[in-house]
Amino acid sequence: MSTRSPYKATMIIAAQDWAEAAEQALLDETLKLAPVHGWTRRTAVLAGKAQGMSPGETELLIPHGPADLAALLSRRHDARALATLAEVHPSNLKIRERIRRAVEARLDASAQDEPALRRWMGFLALPQNLALGSRLAWESADVLWRWAGDEATDENHYSKRAILAGILTGAMAIRMTAGRKEALEFADRRIENVMSLEKWKATTTIRPSRWLSGAAETLARARYGSAPPQA
Repeated sequence: MSTRSPYKATMIIAAQDWAEAAEQALLDETLKLAPVHGWTRRTAVLAGKAQGMSPGETELLIPHGPADLAALLSRRHDARALATLAEVHPSNLKIRERIRRAVEARLDASAQDEPALRRWMGFLALPQNLALGSRLAWESADVLWRWAGDEATDENHYSKRAILAGILTGAMAIRMTAGRKEALEFADRRIENVMSLEKWKATTTIRPSRWLSGAAETLARARYGSAPPQA
């Protein structure tokens, strides 16, 4: 039996609500600052200052600075995409149509923050941030697959998310460099190639290293406008 008092429980909930609201306020400020200052720790400090926070208070709230803000933005876009998809009944659609609608919703959700999104993608293209970018792409793919009704628990659970994460990463890079139409055409081609349920059943296990390499290349294109520079 819990010994926590109702007062303490209320205080904990209030503190959690405050922290979430403060994080979103910091993200709002970051979206204003990032197009000029980049997706950096300095931007995080400036965002905190705009909210009346000291550098120490900002660090306490987002200890990993720009990395925490990058995750907050990705999850905001996931939530925004789900809000758009709330009016769509996936059970009425074929599986490839569900994924197409999900990819379109996710692209449009992120496009609303396009000026800052370019700096966000550049930040995730840095070698030290590749793991974070891969994890966030995986999270987005998982959110969309769950909306689509996926209940796989075997290796298909992982291969589906790895494939969709690659499609999302590539489509976002193309949208930044060529436009929405071209990004959706890319998604359509990839869905046609690998997204039918019959093909998934016959697909061998995806090698994480191969997918990570592809994700790094597409993010690098977003940052440099071409293949990554040679060392």
